Amino acid sequence: MTDQVLIVFLKNPELGKVKTRIAKAFGDEVALAIYLRLLSKLRETLSGIDYDVHLYYSSFVDSEDEWNIQNISRFAQMGDDLGSRMQHAFENSFKAGYKKAVLVGSDIPDLSTEILNEAFLKLKDHDVVIGPAKDGGYYLIGMTRFHPQVLNLDHWSHSRVFHVTMDKIQGLGLSVSQTRLLKDLDEAEDLKDSGLM
Repeated sequence: MTDQVLIVFLKNPELGKVKTRIAKAFGDEVALAIYLRLLSKLRETLSGIDYDVHLYYSSFVDSEDEWNIQNISRFAQMGDDLGSRMQHAFENSFKAGYKKAVLVGSDIPDLSTEILNEAFLKLKDHDVVIGPAKDGGYYLIGMTRFHPQVLNLDHWSHSRVFHVTMDKIQGLGLSVSQTRLLKDLDEAEDLKDSGLM
């Protein structure tokens, strides 16, 4: 066990349950194929890291999938909304003794080992690190201690999630640093220039 953990949230790759907004434009089969490509790219990215990874599945832990990799532990997400699910994952990580925890989603085509390493490095001098997404949300958030209030938002699917979260961080008097702006893949228009179609 290292003192750093990367928490990865992913959806179980089931037909009709992933990338639903993309599925509206292209169909469930295409949406699932795109999501499987995203997961493959993420596995490749994670093969270049040397800290622990906690993989959190949306529905159930699939012990037969392709994530049976040495430094990866697998869990099911718990909670009523995204904020409570993230709180649960962070709380588990800090209770397990980790000093730094960074959480990412599984739908960021340009996420790289370099960005992940940069996020952990920023946590040497800051309480929180956050990666803004082009849609107004964020694709990455990390902490050196459990701050549940940072993840306590009334609504998650809007274009001000990043700004509301930054206000919460600063309101708590926490130091914060940002990683580079990236695009997550939620809408059909996000596929342009993604290399996934």
